[in-house]
Amino acid sequence: MAKPFQTKIKVRFGDVDRAGIAYYPRIVGYFHYAFEEFWEVFARKPYHQVLNKDHLGFPTVHMEVDFAKPLSFGDLLTAKVSIPRVGRSSVVFRYRFFRGRILCVSADLTLVAVDMRTFKPRSIPEWCRKLFRRCGA
Repeated sequence: MAKPFQTKIKVRFGDVDRAGIAYYPRIVGYFHYAFEEFWEVFARKPYHQVLNKDHLGFPTVHMEVDFAKPLSFGDLLTAKVSIPRVGRSSVVFRYRFFRGRILCVSADLTLVAVDMRTFKPRSIPEWCRKLFRRCGA
């Protein structure tokens, strides 16, 4: 049965703007943090190994983000990562950031598999498809 991956993210002092809320580019950075944690913890294969040994990268080509509630310095977020769609060479990573039970940020990022030696799109390998299915695809 597919189950979303979860990790924790703490909003740090350097992440907030003059208004005292998390600056949106920092939140976009949280997506990548959760993405790397997905590989490290859920896949048990650090993303740097995927990049350097498998020569497989997943750059983001499209994102849709909704900021429902502001995030503040010291907030501890639960980041839930699921994968609702896997195509031939693209995959959608869905991120939901919660403060307690309150949904603060939701996003769908479309990533494309590329060969890191040529930076050209490639088919998603079967071992990745199996992994992604375990997380909701």
